[in-house]
Amino acid sequence: MAILEIVHYPDPRLYTVAKPVAVVDDNIRKLVRDMAETMYAAPGIGLAATQVDEHQQVIVMDISEDKSKLQVFINPRILQADGMQEFEEGCLSVPGIFEIVKRPEKITVEALDIEGKKFKLNADGLLAVCIQHEMDHLKGKVFVEYLSQLKQIRIKNKMKKRLRETM
Repeated sequence: MAILEIVHYPDPRLYTVAKPVAVVDDNIRKLVRDMAETMYAAPGIGLAATQVDEHQQVIVMDISEDKSKLQVFINPRILQADGMQEFEEGCLSVPGIFEIVKRPEKITVEALDIEGKKFKLNADGLLAVCIQHEMDHLKGKVFVEYLSQLKQIRIKNKMKKRLRETM
Protein backbone atom coordinates (compact mmCIF):
# COMPACT_ATOMS: atom_id res chain seq x y z
CA MET A 1 0.00 0.00 0.00
CA ALA A 2 1.07 3.57 -0.58
CA ILE A 3 0.12 7.02 0.58
CA LEU A 4 -0.85 9.04 -2.47
CA GLU A 5 -0.41 12.77 -3.06
CA ILE A 6 -3.61 14.74 -2.49
CA VAL A 7 -4.31 17.41 -5.11
CA HIS A 8 -5.05 20.81 -3.56
CA TYR A 9 -7.56 23.44 -4.66
CA PRO A 10 -7.46 25.35 -7.02
CA ASP A 11 -5.45 22.77 -9.02
CA PRO A 12 -7.21 22.30 -12.40
CA ARG A 13 -7.01 18.49 -12.05
CA LEU A 14 -9.79 18.74 -9.45
CA TYR A 15 -12.15 19.83 -12.25
CA THR A 16 -11.63 16.64 -14.28
CA VAL A 17 -14.77 14.50 -14.58
CA ALA A 18 -14.07 10.91 -13.54
CA LYS A 19 -14.84 8.03 -15.87
CA PRO A 20 -16.88 5.01 -14.79
CA VAL A 21 -14.89 1.94 -13.76
CA ALA A 22 -15.33 -0.70 -16.47
CA VAL A 23 -14.17 -3.68 -14.38
CA VAL A 24 -13.46 -3.95 -10.66
CA ASP A 25 -10.11 -5.72 -10.90
CA ASP A 26 -6.88 -5.92 -8.88
CA ASN A 27 -5.81 -2.46 -10.12
CA ILE A 28 -9.01 -0.90 -8.77
CA ARG A 29 -8.70 -2.83 -5.49
CA LYS A 30 -5.10 -1.55 -5.12
CA LEU A 31 -6.32 2.00 -5.80
CA VAL A 32 -8.98 1.53 -3.09
CA ARG A 33 -6.38 0.29 -0.57
CA ASP A 34 -4.00 3.15 -1.39
CA MET A 35 -6.81 5.71 -1.19
CA ALA A 36 -7.94 4.31 2.18
CA GLU A 37 -4.38 4.50 3.56
CA THR A 38 -4.10 8.07 2.24
CA MET A 39 -7.44 9.10 3.75
CA TYR A 40 -6.63 7.64 7.18
CA ALA A 41 -3.13 9.20 7.19
CA ALA A 42 -4.42 12.66 6.18
CA PRO A 43 -6.59 12.25 8.43
CA GLY A 44 -9.97 12.47 6.73
CA ILE A 45 -13.33 10.73 6.52
CA GLY A 46 -13.70 10.57 2.74
CA LEU A 47 -11.61 10.64 -0.41
CA ALA A 48 -12.50 10.54 -4.10
CA ALA A 49 -10.08 9.21 -6.72
CA THR A 50 -10.08 12.64 -8.40
CA GLN A 51 -8.36 14.04 -5.30
CA VAL A 52 -5.36 11.75 -5.89
CA ASP A 53 -5.27 12.47 -9.64
CA GLU A 54 -6.96 9.19 -10.61
CA HIS A 55 -9.97 10.07 -12.72
CA GLN A 56 -12.11 7.01 -12.12
CA GLN A 57 -15.38 6.82 -10.21
CA VAL A 58 -14.01 5.48 -6.92
CA ILE A 59 -14.75 6.79 -3.41
CA VAL A 60 -13.59 5.60 0.00
CA MET A 61 -14.96 6.81 3.30
CA ASP A 62 -15.08 5.94 6.97
CA ILE A 63 -17.16 8.09 9.30
CA SER A 64 -16.82 5.73 12.29
CA GLU A 65 -15.18 7.04 15.46
CA ASP A 66 -12.59 4.25 15.56
CA LYS A 67 -11.92 4.20 11.79
CA SER A 68 -13.02 0.57 11.50
CA LYS A 69 -15.83 0.81 8.93
CA LEU A 70 -14.30 1.53 5.55
CA GLN A 71 -16.94 1.97 2.85
CA VAL A 72 -16.19 1.78 -0.86
CA PHE A 73 -18.37 3.25 -3.60
CA ILE A 74 -17.46 2.46 -7.22
CA ASN A 75 -19.53 4.11 -9.97
CA PRO A 76 -21.91 5.63 -7.39
CA ARG A 77 -25.14 7.28 -8.39
CA ILE A 78 -27.87 8.86 -6.33
CA LEU A 79 -31.27 7.29 -6.99
CA GLN A 80 -33.27 9.49 -4.63
CA ALA A 81 -32.75 12.61 -2.53
CA ASP A 82 -35.10 14.15 0.04
CA GLY A 83 -35.14 17.14 2.36
CA MET A 84 -32.41 19.71 2.89
CA GLN A 85 -29.82 20.16 5.61
CA GLU A 86 -26.96 22.51 6.34
CA PHE A 87 -23.70 20.92 7.40
CA GLU A 88 -20.21 22.25 8.02
CA GLU A 89 -17.91 20.66 5.45
CA GLY A 90 -14.18 20.47 5.05
CA CYS A 91 -12.05 18.81 2.40
CA LEU A 92 -8.62 17.20 2.20
CA SER A 93 -8.11 19.13 -1.06
CA VAL A 94 -8.93 22.43 0.69
CA PRO A 95 -7.11 21.96 4.01
CA GLY A 96 -8.05 24.16 6.93
CA ILE A 97 -11.22 25.53 5.33
CA PHE A 98 -14.61 24.69 6.84
CA GLU A 99 -17.87 26.17 5.55
CA ILE A 100 -21.61 25.51 5.81
CA VAL A 101 -23.05 23.81 2.70
CA LYS A 102 -26.71 23.03 2.01
CA ARG A 103 -27.41 19.55 0.56
CA PRO A 104 -30.19 16.95 0.51
CA GLU A 105 -30.72 15.42 3.95
CA LYS A 106 -31.48 11.84 2.91
CA ILE A 107 -30.27 9.97 -0.14
CA THR A 108 -30.40 6.52 -1.67
CA VAL A 109 -27.19 5.65 -3.46
CA GLU A 110 -26.37 2.70 -5.70
CA ALA A 111 -22.78 1.62 -6.32
CA LEU A 112 -20.42 -1.30 -6.69
CA ASP A 113 -18.39 -2.57 -3.75
CA ILE A 114 -14.72 -3.62 -3.80
CA GLU A 115 -15.73 -7.02 -5.21
CA GLY A 116 -17.75 -5.42 -8.02
CA LYS A 117 -21.12 -6.35 -6.48
CA LYS A 118 -23.93 -3.82 -6.81
CA PHE A 119 -25.51 -2.50 -3.61
CA LYS A 120 -27.98 0.17 -2.50
CA LEU A 121 -27.65 2.26 0.63
CA ASN A 122 -30.00 4.70 2.35
CA ALA A 123 -27.99 7.45 4.01
CA ASP A 124 -28.71 10.52 6.11
CA GLY A 125 -26.79 12.98 8.26
CA LEU A 126 -23.00 12.95 7.96
CA LEU A 127 -22.96 9.84 5.73
CA ALA A 128 -25.31 11.48 3.20
CA VAL A 129 -23.22 14.67 3.24
CA CYS A 130 -19.97 12.75 2.79
CA ILE A 131 -21.29 10.66 -0.13
CA GLN A 132 -22.59 13.77 -1.92
CA HIS A 133 -19.36 15.70 -1.24
CA GLU A 134 -17.18 12.91 -2.66
CA MET A 135 -19.51 12.35 -5.63
CA ASP A 136 -19.12 16.05 -6.44
CA HIS A 137 -15.36 15.43 -6.76
CA LEU A 138 -16.07 12.72 -9.34
CA LYS A 139 -18.05 15.32 -11.31
CA GLY A 140 -15.15 17.79 -11.15
CA LYS A 141 -16.75 19.96 -8.46
CA VAL A 142 -15.22 21.18 -5.18
CA PHE A 143 -17.42 22.08 -2.18
CA VAL A 144 -16.30 25.73 -2.24
CA GLU A 145 -18.34 26.13 -5.44
CA TYR A 146 -21.48 26.08 -3.24
CA LEU A 147 -20.28 29.28 -1.53
CA SER A 148 -20.64 32.92 -2.53
CA GLN A 149 -18.28 34.33 -5.17
CA LEU A 150 -16.59 36.44 -2.49
CA LYS A 151 -15.90 33.42 -0.27
CA GLN A 152 -14.64 31.45 -3.28
CA ILE A 153 -12.19 34.22 -4.17
CA ARG A 154 -10.97 34.50 -0.58
CA ILE A 155 -10.44 30.74 -0.27
CA LYS A 156 -8.70 30.53 -3.65
CA ASN A 157 -6.35 33.38 -2.69
CA LYS A 158 -5.65 31.79 0.70
CA MET A 159 -4.82 28.44 -0.91
CA LYS A 160 -2.56 30.07 -3.53
CA LYS A 161 -0.73 31.96 -0.77
CA ARG A 162 -0.20 28.71 1.19
CA LEU A 163 1.19 27.07 -1.95
CA ARG A 164 3.66 29.93 -2.49
CA GLU A 165 4.77 29.73 1.16
CA THR A 166 5.57 26.01 0.85
CA MET A 167 7.70 26.44 -2.25
